[in-house]
Amino acid sequence: MKRRILVIDDEEGVRDAFVLALDNEPSLEVLTADSGAAGVERAREQRPDLVFLDLHMPGMTGVEAMRTLLSADPTLNIYIVTAFHQEFMPELKAARDDGLVFELARKPLGADQIRAAVHGILEGEPSRQEKSS
Repeated sequence: MKRRILVIDDEEGVRDAFVLALDNEPSLEVLTADSGAAGVERAREQRPDLVFLDLHMPGMTGVEAMRTLLSADPTLNIYIVTAFHQEFMPELKAARDDGLVFELARKPLGADQIRAAVHGILEGEPSRQEKSS
């Protein structure tokens, strides 16, 4: 069974970098969305095992998208990848204080870092879904 990765980022080059980094991973299917709202809709249609999420996007920010995704499915694995973490620090701290669980990394991530994050999250510890069962 393929594990589904969803990359939500308004920059096409970033989405393409994730697709290229994970392209040779036969156990993975990479889905993309170009906005927070499109990512939320995509996740509703096809539940991802892991979401890579940008914060600084027009319309729905990454924090808003994360709150929406986790309110619908608190077991989702969220990995925020952004160059704007300082700008969003108060919102991220509030999300943590509200009990939302996510990882945070600064852009840019290289292909090796992307693959390491995917394998570490999906294969390292039991998934959050398994932990909550």
